[in-house]
Amino acid sequence: MTSTQRWPEQGWALLHLVLVASFSQAEEPVCRQRGDPENPQLSKDGDIMLGGIFSFHSRWKDRHDAFMQEPLPLECTSLNFRGFQFAQAMLFAIGEINNSTDLLPGISLGYKIYDACGSIARSVRVALALANGHETESAPSDEPCTRPAQVLAIMGETSSSPCMAIATVIGPFHIPMISHFATCACLSDKTKYPSFLRTIPSDYYQSRALAQLVRHFGWTWVGAIRTNDDYGNNGMATFTETAQQLDICLEYSKIQKIIDIIRTSSSKVIVAFLSHMDMDVLIHELSKYNLTGYQWVGSEGWIFDSQTAERDINHILDGAIGLSIPRAHVSGMREFILDVKPLNSSSSEIFTEFWETLFSCTFKRSTSSAGNQKECTGHEDVTGVRNSFTDMSLMPIFNNVYKGVYAVAHALHSILGCNETCNNKVLLSFFMMLLSKRHLSDIQPNSYLQLNLQNIFLLFLMQVPVSVCSEKCPPGTRKVLQKGKPVCCYDCIRCAEGEISNVTDSLTCIRCHPEFWSNDRRDACVKKEAEFLSYEEIMGALLSAAALFGACMTVVVALIFFKYRKTPIVRANNSELSFLLLFSLTLCFLCSLTFIGRPSEWSCMLRHTAFGITFVLCISCVLGKTIVVLMAFRATLPGSNVMKWFGTTQQRLSVVAFTLIQVLICIVWLTVSPPFPLKNLKEFKDKIILECALGSAVGFWAVLGYIGLLAMLCFLLAFLARKLPDNFNEAKFITFSMLIFCAVWITFIPAYVSSPGKFSVAVEIFAILASTFGLLICIFIPKCYIILLKPEKNTKKNMMGKVAPKYGKLPLRGRHLRKNRAQGGKPSASTGWLKRGEGGVRESKAVREQGQEERQTKQKTYSDCNVAVLNVHQ
Repeated sequence: MTSTQRWPEQGWALLHLVLVASFSQAEEPVCRQRGDPENPQLSKDGDIMLGGIFSFHSRWKDRHDAFMQEPLPLECTSLNFRGFQFAQAMLFAIGEINNSTDLLPGISLGYKIYDACGSIARSVRVALALANGHETESAPSDEPCTRPAQVLAIMGETSSSPCMAIATVIGPFHIPMISHFATCACLSDKTKYPSFLRTIPSDYYQSRALAQLVRHFGWTWVGAIRTNDDYGNNGMATFTETAQQLDICLEYSKIQKIIDIIRTSSSKVIVAFLSHMDMDVLIHELSKYNLTGYQWVGSEGWIFDSQTAERDINHILDGAIGLSIPRAHVSGMREFILDVKPLNSSSSEIFTEFWETLFSCTFKRSTSSAGNQKECTGHEDVTGVRNSFTDMSLMPIFNNVYKGVYAVAHALHSILGCNETCNNKVLLSFFMMLLSKRHLSDIQPNSYLQLNLQNIFLLFLMQVPVSVCSEKCPPGTRKVLQKGKPVCCYDCIRCAEGEISNVTDSLTCIRCHPEFWSNDRRDACVKKEAEFLSYEEIMGALLSAAALFGACMTVVVALIFFKYRKTPIVRANNSELSFLLLFSLTLCFLCSLTFIGRPSEWSCMLRHTAFGITFVLCISCVLGKTIVVLMAFRATLPGSNVMKWFGTTQQRLSVVAFTLIQVLICIVWLTVSPPFPLKNLKEFKDKIILECALGSAVGFWAVLGYIGLLAMLCFLLAFLARKLPDNFNEAKFITFSMLIFCAVWITFIPAYVSSPGKFSVAVEIFAILASTFGLLICIFIPKCYIILLKPEKNTKKNMMGKVAPKYGKLPLRGRHLRKNRAQGGKPSASTGWLKRGEGGVRESKAVREQGQEERQTKQKTYSDCNVAVLNVHQ
């Protein structure tokens, strides 16, 4: 609980402390009264005296002391009914104990109750009066000053700041002080306040519970208001510390110009550590500006005060929540508190003021009576009055006073060894009271506050208010703090590609596993799509269809050649190599199918080796056919026996030898570092490319290099034989096929390197199919054309060149002679031409005979060459 007053009487309190110090150090053997005595407002004698300090008034009249003379006593104003209620609760407990035969039998408790007027200085003064115990003595006393005071315990005060001052003064005397409403956590420090006890939980628990309550509703952006005293400062300090641990930010925590701050703030939740009187003042100011619509979170100082709610006529505090003291019911206490007639027996001046204020009347002897008020009779009935005195909403606090008195009684009962009677000879002391921890420690609450938030949402009729600096960052984003602002103020940044956040208000984004990728919302990692050239997609289906079409086309050509295998054109083209070439072309078409589909360990090794071996077999056959043609022309020269060294056996061995070299290269490649399936995670961010890694790049390029070497050799030989006679010459078609082959594979290299993912596989398949189709079409389709559409040319006579052409070509020497004659040159001995005359140019008989012999010789040579080629192919 807070104190609404400050320390205007600090000098007066300091004077009293000096007096106490001088009194304790006096060497005089007797006690002398210093200053004016302090008389209690309510008192009753008993065997054991208890003290009470309550604020029957809440204010006092200001004055300006010049300290030139002794200050006058405080003139208290503004009667406070709560102080009377607390005093009545104490009297009720004392009355029950005195009437009890089980607790302190034969012992009566008396009391001395003082009015602190809400002043810390007066609280210290009356506490010293209770500790002194010689208030009524006006003459010097011969009794020793070391005599203990008449009160063994003090009940009160209500606020934290006065309790701190009183506990500091009476602490050295070990006088127990039991407060019913002082909640400052600082009072739990036993090194500073060893004799302070209380029957209410510390603000340490309340502040932490309020922070948890705020966090429970998701209010991370709140304002805070506190009083500038020990209650407000210490309570707010604990709340702020806990709030930081719970990621709650305070937009402001002010005690000055609070109205302007609230008007300009963006937070919609306000936590208030205030007393009920401070809250009343704040409500009045807020009403002037109509500052409604805020969610208030209050401390026990005002949250369950019914008078505060009644004064809130503008509904400033609608929906306020907070923590209150648990409800309590003490049988007979309500009736006792409202029975004010016994107070009249105290014959105290304060009773007159109390009665007049309670019933709004005046006694005749009252000097402060107003003319328009009715006269008090002293027999008014309190049941017809409705004000703060008749309000029993503070019954939990009354119960705290009640428990404090009973705690002291049980401690005395234990010290005096009471059974049926008590031992009156025991010398009581304050220190013995503090040692009786078995009963006094029971009133020290340690963990009273246990929040039950399961049904707390029922407090709100529609929905929970929202008070945040920044909206929560949804999954898929991360928080980035705003520069120069609290941690509750941030921006939500979308996670980068490949990163996710699957929780709200994530500080960082988590990178997905390499085989996973973030979805569009960036809140989950989904498995990357595995991409490879499959049969189901259009490109894979088209390439598969092209490969199968090529294989079928090759088989059809093979069937045609097999059906017409005895015809001259098939026999003239070396039918054995032709069928072996057709078989290898079929394998070339089919090996492209191994590149389609999900890569596996075996498919990766098979696709490259099958490709390399089948193509070498194919080119070896083409190379053999080219060499046969060249060697056949060499065999027709006089004295040449070349065909003996390149017969059928040699042709087979050459094909086997060329192919075996490629087989050895593939074996070494597969042994050292074979191709293997690989998940390419770097090519695309959101895809996994399933491909075959080469293993050894040297092996791969060695296979391609060997194929290229044979292709270039075959192209060179075919180019040299391109001008042989057309009737049987196959070198021209081989030249075109090799030209296509080399062009395809030369362009394949940059296309393969630059193509991403499955498209590189498609490029390789396309190169295989294009080169294979080039060989098939250029070498075999012209022959099929003659076989099927021009059967008249498929004769041995035509193959041997015995059919005269329409326009016979002159020998090379004849063409030179004709050219020379056209230019008007002179005949030479070698040509035998005559000079150009007037009748034209005439060829001599000798020259005509010589040309005819040359043509016959050349024709015979062509015929012999035809026979040689046919013999070789057969």
